[in-house]
Amino acid sequence: MSRDDDDDAVYETLSVYERSFSAISERFFKKSAWPKADAIAGLADNDAMFKMMYSELYYRHIHAATTPSAEERKGAWDNYCALFGALSTGEANMQLPTLWLFEMIDEFVYQYQSFQQFKGGAKRTPEEVSALKALDAKVWDQAGVVGVLQTLVDKSGIKAILERERKGEISFSETEGYDLSSSNVLTVLGYYAQIGISRVHVLKGDFEGALKALDAIDLDKAGLFTKIAGANVSTRYHAGFAYFMLGRYTDAIRHLNESVQNIERIKFGAIRPHALPLLLKKQEQMYALLAMILSLVPGQNYLLDESVSLTLHQKYSDKINRMTSGESALFDELFSYASPKFVGGDNAEAFKAQQSAFSQVVASHATVPKLRNCLKMYASIQVDKLAALMDVSVDSVKASLTAFNSAYTLKEWNGGASALDGDDTYCGDVKVTIEGDLVRVDEEKRVKSVKEVLARANANLKMGLEDLASARPLVIKASSIM
Repeated sequence: MSRDDDDDAVYETLSVYERSFSAISERFFKKSAWPKADAIAGLADNDAMFKMMYSELYYRHIHAATTPSAEERKGAWDNYCALFGALSTGEANMQLPTLWLFEMIDEFVYQYQSFQQFKGGAKRTPEEVSALKALDAKVWDQAGVVGVLQTLVDKSGIKAILERERKGEISFSETEGYDLSSSNVLTVLGYYAQIGISRVHVLKGDFEGALKALDAIDLDKAGLFTKIAGANVSTRYHAGFAYFMLGRYTDAIRHLNESVQNIERIKFGAIRPHALPLLLKKQEQMYALLAMILSLVPGQNYLLDESVSLTLHQKYSDKINRMTSGESALFDELFSYASPKFVGGDNAEAFKAQQSAFSQVVASHATVPKLRNCLKMYASIQVDKLAALMDVSVDSVKASLTAFNSAYTLKEWNGGASALDGDDTYCGDVKVTIEGDLVRVDEEKRVKSVKEVLARANANLKMGLEDLASARPLVIKASSIM
């Protein structure tokens, strides 16, 4: 922790945080807790901020290495409230690595999720039940968690900063939040708190609220969240899942495809091997989401990068074929694997509620793949002939044709201030028009525009150059952000 603006000090802090802490934990505290803050506070002149920062790591390690007790979970909550309360005053006289600041927020939300899973789980001992009842109801309560995060957003003024960045007045993301003239702590915490709020809403099944929480962040441009692998993956996974549950499949593909590519790019050069398994699991979950989308609304492969499309085919071609043939149980299997761990009064019921909602969507799309395969063989066809081909009644095939057009008409983001913005867009590669007893079929060639291809190539080149570039200063001079 650096209470000065020296660039070397910030790098030293990053090195200790990123490498030394995990190495010492692995060697000396693999399955036990670090010493409590009070035991070592004297080494830092009993500095209050040091004790809170150290305790944040102390409780984080307990959650990672052991099964925390109810009292330890409460201790973590109390410390986060004290730490974020102190940092929200804006008086922190220090620079901290953005990685640490993101992971503070990420861990805060994880511990909320962990507490809710513990509280709402079926397998609890009588002692654990009794310990939970003894806790204040506000401990790790959703409203309290969101309130803490929202305070960081409001006190940091981050929304106004990001609005100025959108107008081209400043380069907040380019400098990664560092500023020689002031502490970066509150501003960066406020930025990542928005991502934390979004994640909480996803865990509770409020998918519109999850996207609304990200309004100030331009998700379709490089930003502070794209600078850190964990932040990029978390943001895009939860945004992609929210779009998925809202039936906005092309928007979901856009974010999932981007995140899968990003993990593929960094996994061979990861400098934090202990974090890699989590990223790889998220990548597998996102492939499962993509497989379900392509089974519900076939013909969207053109939206995927070639490497992503190839890997998806290798992993899921058989299951995609079976899902499009009507094996609804496979949707349940992949949904269970790919979805986050929902929380609620009863966690099992929270999951069942979301799975039930998704199962209704699957049922409404049941005829889409088969109907699409039949229609692609004709430029026009009589309704009764199509019904005979599908072995259903004429009334049934007419209902399926209406459902077909509806299934492929999706709300799609085409620019705008909010992630919830969008226009109804037909995204199918086959479009049908019913004229009396005749069905006219128009095949629509779906390919990426030249603009999209060039933008993708330019983004890949930029990321490659960043990987090859020498390290930049962590602390940026004030004159360089204007």
